[in-house]
Order: sequence, then C-alpha cells, then structure tokens
Amino acid sequence: MRKIFVVLFLFSGALFAQKKKVVSQPDPSAQYEQRLKSEVERLSQICGGKLGVTALHIESGKRFTQNGSEPFPMASSYKIPIAVQLLTRVDSGKLSLDHMVEFTNKDLHIGSGMISERFSWPGASKPGVALSVRSLLELMLLISDNSATDVCLRLAGGPLRVNQCLDRNGVQGIRVDRPTSWLISDWLGVPWPENADNPIAAFDSLEKGISAEQAKENSRKADSDLRDTATPDGMANLLLKIYQSDSRLLSPASRTLLLDILDRCETGLGRLKGALPPNTQVRHKTGTIGMTTNDVGIISLPGDAGHLIVSAFVKSSEKPIAEREKAIAQVTRMLHDYFIIHR
Repeated sequence: MRKIFVVLFLFSGALFAQKKKVVSQPDPSAQYEQRLKSEVERLSQICGGKLGVTALHIESGKRFTQNGSEPFPMASSYKIPIAVQLLTRVDSGKLSLDHMVEFTNKDLHIGSGMISERFSWPGASKPGVALSVRSLLELMLLISDNSATDVCLRLAGGPLRVNQCLDRNGVQGIRVDRPTSWLISDWLGVPWPENADNPIAAFDSLEKGISAEQAKENSRKADSDLRDTATPDGMANLLLKIYQSDSRLLSPASRTLLLDILDRCETGLGRLKGALPPNTQVRHKTGTIGMTTNDVGIISLPGDAGHLIVSAFVKSSEKPIAEREKAIAQVTRMLHDYFIIHR
C-alpha cells in the first residue's frame, strides 16, 4: 500500500510539473498583440496627439483596440450615422431617393466645394439648383460636401433622430449634435450667421477677425467637447452593423447603396488606404477639423482572409495633417498584416 501511495504521489507531481511547464510557455498571439500595442503607442507619439484605434475582424469577431472607449471628435466621419438615419427614412417610405431638394443661399455652408462654388453667384437669391436625395447622399459621402450634409441631416429628422436610430440599433459611443455649419463655427469660435442673406460671405468676414493664436486656442478647447464625438469601438460597431446583411439596420438595397458610395469615397487617400497594397478595397469615410484627423472603414483582406473594420482617430495634434495621415496609414497596414495571420 505504501508503494502504491509513493507511485501515485510521484505521478501527480510529474503531472503538476508538466502542467506548470505548459502554462509558463509564452502565448505567441499575446506577444504579437503586445508588440502591436507598443507600435500604436509609438505612432501616437509621432503624430503628435492621441491616437485611438479599433480593429474588428468581421468573420472571426477578433478585436484589437487602443483607447477604444475614449471619445474623439468625428468631424466629417459623423456623416456615416447621418446617412444611416436618412436611409432608414427611405426604407420606411417616408422619403424617396428621387425627391428633389431646391437650394437657396441660406443652404450654402462653408466646406462645400461643389454646391457652393458651382451653383451660386454674387447677389443671387437662389443658387439655381435642385438635387435629388440620392445626389445629396453621394456628395455628402464622396467629397464630404457640407451643404449637402446639412440638408441630409435636416431630411433625416435632425440630430435627435440620428441618435435615436443609433440607440434603437444598439450602437453606443456615438453622438450627433449639430449641423456642420454650427460644428465648424463653434470650433473656430465664430458664431454662424444663420439669418444672413449670404451666410458664407458673412462668416468669412467674421472669421477674419480671429487671430491665428485665438483659432488655435479655440481648437484646443473644442477637442474636449463631447458633442459630435465617437469612440473607436462605437464607430467599429456601427460599421459592423452596416456590413452585416442580417443586422436589420438597413434594407438590402440601402445597405448595398451605402457600401457602394463608401467604396468610392474620394477623400483621405493617404489614411486607411495610404500604405495598403494597391487595389485593396476600402469602404471608408474621413474626417478633418482643427487638430483632428480620422478615417473609418471596412477593408477587404486578400484571399479568404475576410474583412477588417478599422476606425482610426487622431486628436489634439498640432503636427501637419500629412504626419497624422501617415500615422493612420502605418497603423492600418500593421493591422491589415496582423489580421491576415492572427484572425
């Protein structure tokens, strides 16, 4: 009996030692993720501000995040949730993509390259153009036209309806509060001349009274404003619901339309797309204002590697936009290569 006990004791000791040996072996996946975190932190220092990133591999559900729960100014990437709410109204039959909207001078806002520059003239009471809801949606997302955006926000029912749509679909960490005209004027510290006959000309006149140092200080303060912000996690979750055909966020037709427009986005080619292999499909939307630069989208990985959502935000950076874009591009390439292997 004593011999049996000794044998069992030795056997159990050997098992314990074996388990201890297995547990103590480093996890290669954890090592790679730690390296990734260290590299994101390094690039955050290079871009001169705070970098927030969330990456989500759609097919596996595997996620990487750094500062993912912190709010960042969305700038023009907030046009994605506006587009979603607008399309839910189309899906419900309350609005038609063919509906024509006539513009007046008061509908023309700063940051509106196409509409304000091509369809208005000094002294005109109207810019003489009517655009369909479909065209406005395209202008808002393709070239980030702000006049189109503010009309789309109005047609979507305003910020309250956008936020209710997000809440109803379980998307947390994103809030839309203002039209672009107010967002930009608040950022610069210049009131938007809403009742002026020619708001753009009136705003330009007011802006000239703001010194460069005042504008920079106003921009610093605006970076801590929680209005019109998103967490990288929240934006990644919204993009996931847009992509998934069974999410019930949008009808199949609206989902296809939105993804197609994002695929043709013409802004920010040096951000998510900046360091990816040529011809990589990226459905995305950028945002830029003051010390903020961002890009959020869905990347098609090569072969059967699936799809990767990346939401990348930089805030509080006084470095040139090109430097911020470079940081986003490098982070995106690292995430792209990491998830091809570790998905």
